[in-house]
Amino acid sequence: MSSSSSNQMWGGRFADAPDAIMEAINASIGFDKRLAAQDIAGSRAHAAMLAAQGIVTDSDASAIREGLLTVLSEIEGGTFQFSTALEDIHMNVEARLKEVIGDPAGRLHTGRSRNDQVATDFRLWVRDQLDAADAGLTALMRALVAQAEAGADWVMPGFTHLQTAQPVTWGHHMLAYVEMFGRDRDRVRDARKRMNESPLGAAALAGTGFPIDRHMTAEALGFDRPMANSLDAVSARDFALEFLSVASISAMHLSRLAEELVIWSSAQFRFVTLSDKFSTGSSIMPQKKNPDAAELIRAKIGRIFGANVALMMVMKGLPLAYSKDMQEDKEQVFDAADNWLLALAAMEGMAGDMKANVPALESAAAHGFSTATDLADWLVRETGLPFRDAHHVTGTLVARAEAKGCDLPDLTLEEMKAVHEAIDETVFDVLGVHNSVASRTSFGGTAPARVREQVASWKEALA
Repeated sequence: MSSSSSNQMWGGRFADAPDAIMEAINASIGFDKRLAAQDIAGSRAHAAMLAAQGIVTDSDASAIREGLLTVLSEIEGGTFQFSTALEDIHMNVEARLKEVIGDPAGRLHTGRSRNDQVATDFRLWVRDQLDAADAGLTALMRALVAQAEAGADWVMPGFTHLQTAQPVTWGHHMLAYVEMFGRDRDRVRDARKRMNESPLGAAALAGTGFPIDRHMTAEALGFDRPMANSLDAVSARDFALEFLSVASISAMHLSRLAEELVIWSSAQFRFVTLSDKFSTGSSIMPQKKNPDAAELIRAKIGRIFGANVALMMVMKGLPLAYSKDMQEDKEQVFDAADNWLLALAAMEGMAGDMKANVPALESAAAHGFSTATDLADWLVRETGLPFRDAHHVTGTLVARAEAKGCDLPDLTLEEMKAVHEAIDETVFDVLGVHNSVASRTSFGGTAPARVREQVASWKEALA
């Protein structure tokens, strides 16, 4: 459509066509066309309410609602011609609706503004993304629970500072991420509940004199209630910021797991093998199998963090109510949502397909003096040493093993007695990695029995 068509949409306030530069900076249709389905859903609900309240005739409302479905089918079918001269998705839809049904289209905007219209569309879109993230997190958690169930007994090294600390079970490690992603899902659900209020009917900023029924449109669109303050309704974007915050925390968890998969799949660790579906080769080194999906997840997380900061900066200095700055909210949220949902799906695929190298895990668990804490605990229990003294004795034994080039279980009983005479042969019962993990039976511990309990609990919760 021409610029003159845009002027007709605006009415008589502006006589001249906008400069091309102004049109380019002002237009948002290049990205907000993603709101088409939400925009049309909101307009159909608004039209039905206008008829129910006697503000427009039933025949006009029916024509509007049917015409909007025609427009939606054109958009979804790829035949709709978007116009930058019409600025945004709302004006594009309304202009096409007028071409389809004629004069009744002009009655659709009664009792509302583009300010409450876009706020409604955006809330609906973000709500859809939260639902998709909920599903993605649930699927990922199920994949990790399946890994935990398979490897409840598999022993691997637990790390602090990426240094060998104590043996843990594979299942315990997998369940740590289930807990993290479970909290992410709780945040998603909490955010959805808080943002599920309708701005529609707040109009430009002050409400409207038409006898509209905001509760009717809120219910029709699946909102819990209309927003209680018209100024807040059109100017609030904390729902989008909360979405980005939730996405950022979840993305951080995804990145931590991605980093571990990169490390674990290396030739130096050989803890896991990722499937060919989530790996690539090298153009020059035929032996390479690169964990590219994990690396790309790790990198894309920065875009989500960046979107969160960017929208904070957009909103931080805005007076009430609406300012054009707020047009910059959508691209950030769209990009973050795309990357978050993609990362969730990719991680679910990798978690489901990866194969643990159980012998390599157990071998690594038995190195690095991983049972030193078990030895110190044994000294406390069996000899009555204060823990700090037991810690010192164990450190001396570690130094002797290190000098000898062996691990703690490889020291002879005589070598141990030379450090502390109360040590006897039962000490070897705690020095094996399987004995170590089996002894960690405290609630939340790594013992296979505890892992199986948690697996059962999560399977029920995720059913």
